Amino acid sequence: MHIISQLRPGADLSRVTLPTFILEPRSMLERITNFMAHPETLLPMPTIEDPVQRFVSVVKFYLSGWHIKPPGVKKPLNPILGEVFTCYWDYPDGTRGYYIAEQTSHHPPKSSYFFMAPEHHIRIDGTLKPRSRFLGNSAASLMEGIAVMHFLNRNERYFVTQPNMYARGILFGKMKYELGDHSFVRCPETGLVADIEFKTKGYFGGTYNAIGGFIKDSKTDKNLFELSGMWNGEMYIKDLITNKKELLFDATRAKETPPKSRPLEEQDERESRRLWADVIAAIKNKDHNGATEHKSKIEERQREEAAKRADDGVDWRPRLFREIQGVPGTEGEEDLDWILSAKIDGKTPEERTKQILSIYAILPGQDPPQRFVIPSRRESLANSPVLRAKQPHGGQPPQEQPITEGTQHPDAVSEDMAKLNLAQPARGHAVDDDSMASHPVRRHDSQTNDIDEFHDAEP
Repeated sequence: MHIISQLRPGADLSRVTLPTFILEPRSMLERITNFMAHPETLLPMPTIEDPVQRFVSVVKFYLSGWHIKPPGVKKPLNPILGEVFTCYWDYPDGTRGYYIAEQTSHHPPKSSYFFMAPEHHIRIDGTLKPRSRFLGNSAASLMEGIAVMHFLNRNERYFVTQPNMYARGILFGKMKYELGDHSFVRCPETGLVADIEFKTKGYFGGTYNAIGGFIKDSKTDKNLFELSGMWNGEMYIKDLITNKKELLFDATRAKETPPKSRPLEEQDERESRRLWADVIAAIKNKDHNGATEHKSKIEERQREEAAKRADDGVDWRPRLFREIQGVPGTEGEEDLDWILSAKIDGKTPEERTKQILSIYAILPGQDPPQRFVIPSRRESLANSPVLRAKQPHGGQPPQEQPITEGTQHPDAVSEDMAKLNLAQPARGHAVDDDSMASHPVRRHDSQTNDIDEFHDAEP
C-alpha cells in the first residue's frame, strides 16, 4: 500500500521507492548488452556488399535483442554515478567483442557505452537517457538517447533510437510488459531509413508485442520493404518491389550469447556486479528485505558522496567518457552526449584491441590501468557476504588501492590523461575525432520536458 499512496496521475517516479521484487538482478549498464547477444546477426553485417541488404541486416540485428528479458515485469537496477561495467564475448571464429559502460550522469540518468569487435570492423557508441512517468495503471519509461554504429571498413554510420517501455497493470489487474511507439534506424551515407513501430495493445483490440514498419530510401522517398511480426517471436520482411515475404528473425529459436566478465574478486568496488553483488544475491534468493537493506546502503552512500562534493565545491566528471560538443556540421552528436575518452584508431585489429584493453580491465587476470584506479571509500566492501563467500579459506577480498601521490582521482585530470587524449575538450570547442556529421535523430513521440528520470529511491 505504501507505493500506491505515492502514486497519482502525472506523479514524478523519481520520488517513488520501488519494491525490490520488481527489480531485475543486474544493472542497466549490463542490460544494454542485450543488443550484442546475437553474434550471428551482429558479425556478418559489414561483410555484405549490397548497401540495401547491408541495411536490412542492420535492422535484423536491431530487432534481434528485444526478446531478451527476465520473466514478468522487471526493471534493472539504476546505476549509481560513476558505476562501470565491462565485459567481452568469445566468438566462434576465435575473435572477441569488448564492451565498456559508465554511468555518466545521475540527475538526469545517462548510461554511456562503447562496443567494438576489432576484427569485424564494428564499433558502437551510445548513451541511454531514460525518463519516466506514472500514467494511472501504467508506468512509462521513455528511452531517449541514441546509439551510433560504425562500419569501419565502409565508413558508414547507423543512427539508432529505442522504443519506449511500459509496465501495465501496476495497481490492479495482471502486470504486463510492453514496448511501444516508433524507433528509427538511419544511415546518412546511403540515405536508407527504417521507421519501426512497436505496437501496444489497445483496450478493444490489437495484440501484444506486434511490430510494423517500413524501410525506405529517403532520397527518393520510396518504400522498399515492409516489416511485420512479433518482437518476441517471428518477424518478417516483405520486398515491396517483388512482393516476396520472408522470415527476417525468429526470436523463439534464437539462442543468446551472454557476455563474460572478470571474477568479482578482480573487480573494483564501483563495477556493477561487485557493487550490487549482495543486492543481486538477495533478489535471486527472494530475500526482499535483504535486497532492500543492501540497496539502501548503496543509495545512501551515493547521497553522502554527492553532499561531500557539494561541500567541497567539486564537480564530478566521468572517468572513461567525455562530453560531446555538438556544433554546426556535426549534428547528431549532441544527442549522443558522451563518447569514450580514448581514441581507438589502430590500423590493425591487434592495435585496436591493445588500445581498448589499455582503457580499463576487461579480461580475467588483466591488471587495471593505474590512471583509472578508484579510490577506496571509507566503508570497505570487505564485509560483503557475497565477496567473503567467494574467498578461499576465509580469505579477504583484494584491498582497493588508496589515493596516493601519482594516483588519478576521478575528479581530477592528470597530465598523463592529457597526453593520452583522455582529457575532456574545452567547452565550446568541437571534437576532432569520430566525426558523425548527419541530421539529428530525435524521437517523435517523446519530446517531453515535464517528466523526470526513473530512480529507485530518493531522499
